[in-house]
Amino acid sequence: MYRFNNDYSVAAHPAVMQALSDINGNAYGGYGLDEVCVEAADLIKKRIKASDSDVHFLVGGTQANFTVISAALLPYQSVLCADTGHIHVHETGAVEHIGHKIEALPHTNGKISAEQIRAAGENFRTSDVQEHITEPGMVYISFPTEFGTVYSLQELTDIRHACDDYGMILFIDGARLGYGLAAEGNDVKIEDIARLADVFYIGGTKCGAMFGEAVVIRNFMIGHRFRSHIKQNGGMLAKGFLLGAQFRALFTDDLYFDITAGAVAKAMKIKKAFAESGIPSYIDSPTNQQFVLLTEAQCEAFSGKFVFENEGKTADGMRISRFCTSWGTTDEETDALIEAIRELKN
Repeated sequence: MYRFNNDYSVAAHPAVMQALSDINGNAYGGYGLDEVCVEAADLIKKRIKASDSDVHFLVGGTQANFTVISAALLPYQSVLCADTGHIHVHETGAVEHIGHKIEALPHTNGKISAEQIRAAGENFRTSDVQEHITEPGMVYISFPTEFGTVYSLQELTDIRHACDDYGMILFIDGARLGYGLAAEGNDVKIEDIARLADVFYIGGTKCGAMFGEAVVIRNFMIGHRFRSHIKQNGGMLAKGFLLGAQFRALFTDDLYFDITAGAVAKAMKIKKAFAESGIPSYIDSPTNQQFVLLTEAQCEAFSGKFVFENEGKTADGMRISRFCTSWGTTDEETDALIEAIRELKN
């Protein structure tokens, strides 16, 4: 069986595994206060061209999301995000569990706009009963989105301005950041993310690490006692050097960017094969996630050899199917899927 159902089904890139092996047997300080984490953080700061950043390593994406939100917001503040946003549809109410309301906005291709953010901010600003409603204190977006789409530099800039005008924090979920940066037609660089966001994270779990996310804080109001928030929310790994070693490997010689670009290149070959076989896309994604519309018979034809994600059905009964490549997807797996796609045409 070939797995195309997610981008975290392979343990870790060989360089990451080697990095973990290299430090095995050495003794380090605990809780991320060690020389390995410091070196990894310095590599990230250098790559994003923001030496004044604060970098923290956490184990997973959900943990990173609710820890950042817990640290950033006052008790009466809420989070704006797309109604398809990961924190809204895929984290079992983790944000609500820590006491913050999510205000979900209708998405367009997985994205929300500066105009929507301004409207929400203006609604609160002009309310006569502010003490009875939550104040939007943060905008949460993903790069790329849950549908594999990416914000343009202009869209991100406009969102930044809207956040500034209404006193909101901009938080960018980068669980798949490498795949978004490698997307065809993308005009956003990681330096732009660092410049425009108050806080973001660089996903490792889905991008070559065994586990781990690097939270990068640019707004030091969020960073105040952030380690206390990490600890209180169960995110402080005693053996923090295991996270540092992985990110040190990923940010040496641009490995992170090279391997995620390779995954996107394979996804584009798969996308082309679907198009040439007359199989329509559900949404036009330039990243490692491809969403297509399949009949029940086509799904059945794939199911004996390939694992992929069922994302529901359209009104006319077509199956929305996600095929996801990763840094670990091989040429053999890609070629096998492409051949199966071509056979569907016949």
